[in-house]
Amino acid sequence: MSHGIAIGRVSESSGVKVPTIRYYEQIGLLAAPPRTEGGRRTYDRKDVERLSFIRHSRELGFDIGEIQTLLTLQDRPDQSCADADTIAKARLADVRQKIASLTALQNELERMVEGCSHGRVETCQVIEILADHGKCRHHQHCD
Repeated sequence: MSHGIAIGRVSESSGVKVPTIRYYEQIGLLAAPPRTEGGRRTYDRKDVERLSFIRHSRELGFDIGEIQTLLTLQDRPDQSCADADTIAKARLADVRQKIASLTALQNELERMVEGCSHGRVETCQVIEILADHGKCRHHQHCD
């Protein structure tokens, strides 16, 4: 596969910004590409595909270490997918926890707004609850 795609075009095709591409090279998620005589990086289609994989993984909330493991698995497709499954299950548990926390926050904000609607500041539930966290019914939104 011939190299020859400039970094700007790789950025455009993969949706990954140029400084981020360089960063991924520095930390080893992307192999350092060959350079032209003028010192410019040149990439191939596989590099674009790898960057797209990384970008999509980041969008789904996987951290760099998890992405490194997933890339290693992708590079060696004859392995069991148990590690990929474990990583995805852990991410799913994190997402479920965040959803529960956001739901509690939503409920608390709805209660605050309901309690304040069209009253005076002296009786405003929003101000009262924000001033005294002990009056908050859903403490898990603060995690």
